[in-house]
Amino acid sequence: MSSSPFQVPSHRPRDKYFTMSTTSLQSQDHRDLLDAIDRLRSRGVSRYVDLPEIVVCGDQSSGKSSALEAILRMSFPAKDNLCTRFATELILRRDDAVGIKVSIIPGPERLADEKQRLSRFHPEVDPVKPDLGSVIEKAKEEMGLYDAKVFSTDILLLELSGPTQPHLTIVDLPGLFRAGNKDQSVADSAIVKEMVRSYMGRPRSIILVVVSAKSDINLQDVTELAQELDPKGTRTIGLITKPDTLSAGSDSEASYSRLAQNEDVVFRLGWHVLKNRSYETRHASSAERDNDEEEFFARGIWTKMDSAHLSVKSLRQRLSNVLKDQILLQLPNLIRDVELGITDCQRRLGTLGIPRTTFDERRRYLLSVSNDFSTLMKAAVDRIYNDPFFGSAKTEDGYQKRLRAVVQNSLTSFKDKMRIDGQTRVIVDRDPLVDEVQEPDDETSPREISRSDYIDEVKELMRRSRGCELPGTFNPLIIGELFSEQCHPWKGIALEAKDAILQAVFQAAQAILNHVAVDEVADGMFRIISERIDALKKNLDQKVTELLEPHYSSHPITYNHYLTDNVRKAQADRRRRGYETILKEFANADHIYGVRSVDLSKLLPLLEERTEVYMERHASDLAVDYMQAYYKVALKNVVDDVGVLAVEDCLLKQLPSLFHPESICDMAEEDINRLTMESEGYSTERKRCSERLAVLEAGLGDLKRLNKHRPIIVENSLSTSGKAEEKRSEDTISQPESSISTPASED
Repeated sequence: MSSSPFQVPSHRPRDKYFTMSTTSLQSQDHRDLLDAIDRLRSRGVSRYVDLPEIVVCGDQSSGKSSALEAILRMSFPAKDNLCTRFATELILRRDDAVGIKVSIIPGPERLADEKQRLSRFHPEVDPVKPDLGSVIEKAKEEMGLYDAKVFSTDILLLELSGPTQPHLTIVDLPGLFRAGNKDQSVADSAIVKEMVRSYMGRPRSIILVVVSAKSDINLQDVTELAQELDPKGTRTIGLITKPDTLSAGSDSEASYSRLAQNEDVVFRLGWHVLKNRSYETRHASSAERDNDEEEFFARGIWTKMDSAHLSVKSLRQRLSNVLKDQILLQLPNLIRDVELGITDCQRRLGTLGIPRTTFDERRRYLLSVSNDFSTLMKAAVDRIYNDPFFGSAKTEDGYQKRLRAVVQNSLTSFKDKMRIDGQTRVIVDRDPLVDEVQEPDDETSPREISRSDYIDEVKELMRRSRGCELPGTFNPLIIGELFSEQCHPWKGIALEAKDAILQAVFQAAQAILNHVAVDEVADGMFRIISERIDALKKNLDQKVTELLEPHYSSHPITYNHYLTDNVRKAQADRRRRGYETILKEFANADHIYGVRSVDLSKLLPLLEERTEVYMERHASDLAVDYMQAYYKVALKNVVDDVGVLAVEDCLLKQLPSLFHPESICDMAEEDINRLTMESEGYSTERKRCSERLAVLEAGLGDLKRLNKHRPIIVENSLSTSGKAEEKRSEDTISQPESSISTPASED
């Protein structure tokens, strides 16, 4: 039966801890793995990408320094507030020779000369009797930590090697505290807490929470912080110090025993117990300290616990394996994050372009930006949206960059609006002599007018404009007058569509400039490009006016045969509907198909009456037919002409040449300097981005070399894990399905 990785099954003992994987790694493989991550950290990769690490944190006086002494097997300063105003990275490596190297990794805000000065910090340390207290004081002085400056983002790096050292890298953090004194203020408390929080909050960090058995665990700030930043306890391991201060048989001792067995505050990585040096044994050697610890755990309540959870000897190996597992687990995601960081740097450097400190560099940069702008603008006009600049068409931003799509949709909307709203009067064929009389609809548009009423208006207009034409005919100029009035809305609709397209052009040009140039250059270039778009706008306005003006002031002219076809069709349809109405009335409406004989003497007068009515209105009726037929022909022509002759020829075709590279040759040196002068801020950003890119690229090589061997390592671990699984008893704590559970062991 499986269980949650964060809770221990109630039916299983909780005194076993198993690492996730890779116990089959040989010692050299283990060392190479940790060395590769340390190289990344020393190069500064951790400033940009979180690296797997063990962070040691606890309240002041929790025994954190004594625990580090035991792990390092050397004296470590005990006053946290006096020595840990910065993070200390401790690199432990097993080696035949004993050695100590000390250096400082400068913080990201340090200037170049400060970084050089700090990088020269390499104090001599006696490997036999190392005085770390003196080293830390020298580091504080080198970092400039005085009363005015109590905290630094610099990292003190201690590299310790020897035949008894485990392969382990841990980061020591300042001890948490609340009350201030002469050495530390309440403000310092907030600074330290924020620093500890930042390290503990890194998702790839293993948190080593140090708690003192002298105090109630609920009163220690570090446990609350760990539960806040790692609420499921997936990457936290607890360390209990000072167990010898608990009275034998007391409730406190029983409480901490349950805690050590992962029965109270449950961490997936479990708990560990360590006995600190007492005041009386503060000068004891490491060997004496370890013997004293073994004797303590050999009696009392601690004998019931798994020895893998007791003493510094098993703690060193346990932490080493935990870190090893975390590195292998996070390696694929770590490579992905570094690659994303490299891509981001390359994109930003591409936007920043080449340095612009001299005139030649500025001109080359401007030529490069101009070429990129013209290329992307041409792609936007030619609907070639392959460049990453265009993004996704599903987003509004991606759609607005696709200029051709926006223009085509705008012209389609223009066509639809002209069809629906282009007529001043909507003539509805509700002639009472043709159709049944209908009551006017309350929702009828105020632009609507019945054909009968409109013909009456035309008839009156023709009467007032009568010339020498014969009765029943009309002056052809009347068609132009009617049409001019009918197409009056065209100009407003065309100008509205033109303005929408121009707005899309400005928006696309701005987006392209922001993509190919830095802000300080893009702003100046956009002013120039805006002036050139304004010049195109004037040509566009003139062309639209030129296309529309004949319809308002000239005689209707067309050679399109659809004109007469439309007139014939309209008249034929109207006659047919009129005849159908008369026949239905004559044959008692709906029973026409039941009539066996027709009395033509009665039918012919009705048809003659109908003809006489049309003859009285023939001229006006015919004029309206020709006006409507011509309107349909002209409407199609205007829509196409505005789209092709105006928008396409006067605007879109000219856009790729708005800022053509050839135009740079005509610019004065003063204008080029003013347009592309590089500010100090951009120069600094380019430098930082270049440094970041170099760091990430160098780190990526190490990570990929590690990842190349990872499948073999994991496969070997699976094999070893399988053999161990056969021997495992039911007291094994469940791990996630993705984990590989194997018992911790020495390298």
